Amino acid sequence: NKNILLEGAQGTHLDIDHGIYPYTTSSHTIAGGACIGAGIPPQKIGNVIGVVKAYTSRVGTGPVPTELEDKTGEHLRDVGKEYGTTTGRPRRCGWLDLVMVRYAHRINGLTGIALTKLDVLCGLEKVKIAIAYEYNGEKIEEFPANMKVLSKCKPIYKEFEGWGEFNRGKIKKEGYKGLPEKAREYVEFISEFIGVPISLISYGPKRSETILLEELF
Repeated sequence: NKNILLEGAQGTHLDIDHGIYPYTTSSHTIAGGACIGAGIPPQKIGNVIGVVKAYTSRVGTGPVPTELEDKTGEHLRDVGKEYGTTTGRPRRCGWLDLVMVRYAHRINGLTGIALTKLDVLCGLEKVKIAIAYEYNGEKIEEFPANMKVLSKCKPIYKEFEGWGEFNRGKIKKEGYKGLPEKAREYVEFISEFIGVPISLISYGPKRSETILLEELF
């Protein structure tokens, strides 16, 4: 018996069946796709780690309720280097959407979250997270199956104070406790809202700029 790590390509919301159709790819990108693609029985799948950016990004068309078409959106795009690898095409960026992340948890069965690019949010005065949508005057807390509805949804935000720049030396020495208090509040809210522990945090582009909060495998 051996432990095998499978890394899925693309993201949950590009899945042919469970994504934002028709703005999807042609394959199964959720965790269950590992069973189909690798021929592994479902009961053999152990931990499922969801890789979640500290903000939202998308390539191409399709509804993005939290998209920012202002200086904050430009900040996320430029600092996060959100441009297509081969085409250089700019990605659409916005605040983290926990309605989408919670839906991703539901269909993937996440056991942990790898929160990436937390450093991209450094320097912002305020940071927001979408916790629900508003549609036709009503509050929606679940991700809508109807894409026409999703395209008209407006995000309902929870706002956080910004936390300035990271002291990377302090983080390297102290780990999670080395993060600014406001950044920790942001991270912990995500975990509590989704109901999944944060297993890993990246606070920079280098492999060494990673905080491992628990053993993944």
